[in-house]
Amino acid sequence: MWKEKEVTVSNIFKVLLSFILSGLLLVITLPSLKYMVFKEYEVVKGTCTIEIDSGGRTSSVTIRMVEMDEIFDFRKIPDLDSYGRAVSYYCEVTVTKDHEFGIGYKIFDIESRELIEASE
Repeated sequence: MWKEKEVTVSNIFKVLLSFILSGLLLVITLPSLKYMVFKEYEVVKGTCTIEIDSGGRTSSVTIRMVEMDEIFDFRKIPDLDSYGRAVSYYCEVTVTKDHEFGIGYKIFDIESRELIEASE
């Protein structure tokens, strides 16, 4: 009924390595996770540029805040074909308080401040 299992050095090493990696992952993401659970967000506003990466299986958009030198990545690609992607925009990006994760964005025309695109 009971099976005798041998405890090998490689099994002990695998278990210790998995504990160390999971602990490291928890320490890295825990501060941002706290902000997401309690919905403690900040809105970063300013001039931005939009870079769209559609290579591979998934597509993503990188919003680069010009004045603050911060970069935020999102999966939903804005429809900016009529305005062009190489121009500057005015952006409002909702991020966690530690500025690690982007929650949402709004893209405005830089001159008229008319809303062009918003994430859901």
